[in-house]
Order: sequence, then C-alpha cells, then structure tokens
Amino acid sequence: MTQVDLTTTLVTADRIQEWLLTDGLRILLTVVLAVLVRWLLHRLITRVVRTMTAKASERDSEGRDRSLTGRLFAEASITARARHQQRTATLGSLLRSIVTFVVGLVAVLTVMALVGIPLGPLLASAGVGGVALGFGAQSLVKDFLSGIFMILEDQYGVGDVIDTGEAIGTVEEVSLRVTRLRDADGVTWYIRNGEIIRIGNLSQHRATAIIDVPVAYDEDVAHVTTVIREAAAAMAGEEAWDGRLLDTPKVAGIESIVGQTMTIRVLAEASPGDKIDIQRELRQRIKSALDVAGVKAPPVNPFGGARP
Repeated sequence: MTQVDLTTTLVTADRIQEWLLTDGLRILLTVVLAVLVRWLLHRLITRVVRTMTAKASERDSEGRDRSLTGRLFAEASITARARHQQRTATLGSLLRSIVTFVVGLVAVLTVMALVGIPLGPLLASAGVGGVALGFGAQSLVKDFLSGIFMILEDQYGVGDVIDTGEAIGTVEEVSLRVTRLRDADGVTWYIRNGEIIRIGNLSQHRATAIIDVPVAYDEDVAHVTTVIREAAAAMAGEEAWDGRLLDTPKVAGIESIVGQTMTIRVLAEASPGDKIDIQRELRQRIKSALDVAGVKAPPVNPFGGARP
C-alpha cells in the first residue's frame, strides 16, 4: 500500500470514528430514547386502563342487596361494566397506536436532521401530499372520528339491538371504522360509522313492551280490564320473570275502536333484550285468561278483516 492510500485510509477511519462519536452517538441515543419513551407511555396507558377497569368493578360491587331492585341494578351494572371495559380497552389501543406513530415520526425526523437531510423541501412535499391525501380520504377520516365519538359517548356496544336507519339488528363488533351487526334474518351488515346519521338503541336502560288486545265492541270494558290486569299481575309475581319484567304491566285503556273491534292496550316495562319474550308470554296469558272469562273476540269478516 502506498503512502497516499495509507493516508486516505487513516483519514477515512478518523472521520468514521469522529462521526460515530458525534452524530452516530446522537442517532443511537435518539433511537434508544424513542424506544424508551414509547415503552414508558405504553406502560402508563396500560396501567391507566387497568386502574379505570378495576375502579369500575369496585364501584359495581359496593352496596348490592338481594332485593328485586338490587338484583336489577346488579344486572344492569354487569352489562355497563362489560361495555365500560370494552370502551376503555378500545381507547387504550387507540392511544397506544397514536403514541407509537407520534414518537416514531419525531424520531425519524430527528435522525434525518442529524444525518444532514434537508427537512424543508421534504416537509413541504409532505404537506402538499397530505392535503391531497386529506381530500381523497375525507370519508375515512370521517369514519374514524365518528367511531371515536361513538365509543367515548357509549352510544351502543356489542350485544345491543340498534336501529341505524339502514338496518336494524344486534351489534356484533364495534371498530373505529365500521360497525357490524346482524339482523333478524341472519344477514350481517357492515355500516361505516361516518354514514350513521342517527342511532336508535333498543337495549339501553329499559324497554317498553306494547300489547294490543282486540275484543268485541259490546264487551264490558271494566270486566275485560280486570281480567287483563289479573293475568298481568300473576305473571309479574312469578319468580321466572323476576328481573326480566321490571314492573307490573299496566292496562292503559282503550287504544282504538274500529267497527266491531275494540282494542285495549297493555304496557309492560322490560329489561333490555327481553321485550319480545315478554310480549309473547303476556299475549298468550291474556288470551287464555280472556277465554276462561268468556270474553268474546271481535267478529271476523269472512271476506277478510274485521266486520265493519
């Protein structure tokens, strides 16, 4: 090796060593610091999520009793706790993803600046591309923002029966972009969160079961009302419906009179998810009680419909 080659090699080795001790060390420290910050923030988010879930469980376990009201509140708290855990876990996952993206982006930009890559033109190009991408991805951003607000506001959760305007069914999955639900026919619907304008939740708090009982026009209203009220009270007193039927069904009175048909409406407060079962059972019990009491049904027109 000649003297010139040896000098060049030594100069190159000195420059590499100098770069490693200056910019190289800064890059290494930046990467290590980014990994450490990401780990600490993820750990903090996980601990906060666990703390929030544990506190919710402790609140639900306090002050319970064995009365009907206590059992109803206990069942409601179990559902609320499950939804709270689901919502908290989703928010925790979202926060961890945001932390990873932000910390990674800051670390990459810092390393690029240490290497000597000019960030001005790159940021300008990224800004133009971001604007173009923003116009093209408006619907995607809308879906994500709507999903975040739906989770934060607890508008619905897995297991709820909802009416989105496009479809009515049971929620099977809630994500930040789409909501998946299954209707009564077994069809699975995938609805983008940004396209949901209104939501009717049929499973929150309590549901009202409405039963319309048609009888003949010439029947005694007081007698029919008494028979229906006794049948409803007997059902409410059974242990099998304890916690599902929240109160004794009430006879609202005559709902309509059409021709020879008089319709009496009955209202029953049901727990979420039991509305249809209570309607069917109460309708069957009322029919049997009316048959035993000799209450006549409306006359039937042989050509279809009630007789005018």
